[in-house]
Amino acid sequence: MGSGESDIEALLEIRNLHAGIDDTQILKGIDLSIAPGEIHAIMGRNGSGKTTAANIIMGHPDFEVEEGDVLLSGENLLDLEPWERAREGVFLSFQYPQAVPGLQVGNFLRKSVASIRGEEAAKGADFRRELNEAMDTLDIPRNFLSRYVNDGFSGGEKKRFEILQLQLLRPKLAILDETDSGLDIDGIKTVAAGVNAAIRGTESAALIITHYSRILEHVRPDKVHVLIDGRIVATGGPELATELEENGYDWIEGRVGAESVA
Repeated sequence: MGSGESDIEALLEIRNLHAGIDDTQILKGIDLSIAPGEIHAIMGRNGSGKTTAANIIMGHPDFEVEEGDVLLSGENLLDLEPWERAREGVFLSFQYPQAVPGLQVGNFLRKSVASIRGEEAAKGADFRRELNEAMDTLDIPRNFLSRYVNDGFSGGEKKRFEILQLQLLRPKLAILDETDSGLDIDGIKTVAAGVNAAIRGTESAALIITHYSRILEHVRPDKVHVLIDGRIVATGGPELATELEENGYDWIEGRVGAESVA
């Protein structure tokens, strides 16, 4: 199972991934390949293993990999600590971002860019122009920079802030876990525009984890993967997400091993 991209073209390559937590197996042999410039989505019910996959890629210490590989540009991420994965270009947008009272957004963004992209990238007029353009894309007012990180933010503000970080940090791989959660229609459109701006036409890639097709209607992912009981049971285009939204998961359950859905 997989997206059909060759190993040479793949930015992210997940091979036969078996993983779980507390002696409970959750992922039962995942294969997935994403090429540069692509956006893929994983859809599934609660408990299907979607967030587990995100945590495994990022290196959450509570999860144990039993078998398999997770390769980023040919390097096995499973050999790296979480902070090393971040330095290698893995970005995780949290479903529930933590507040950091006392740390201003502007300072946080500048220091984050300096840490990931280098000191020069966080200096001068070029950084300010890049920041302003990203904030305009996401409809974020300038006074946002003086607020404390996620402190008192609405759900929509937290999601916009996550995508603002994505645009500025320019990671190789963005994992967006339920980034559409709690957003209204306008918020979904805005966040989707930010994701497209960060990934389309670049050497980066994104993996969106979601229950619903709403954000996918605007992002238009290259591939949609359906995860049921720890296995990818179907892979298709954006139309697969629409079909799931209309018909639910019952019709597709049991299709373990299916390569694609017309």
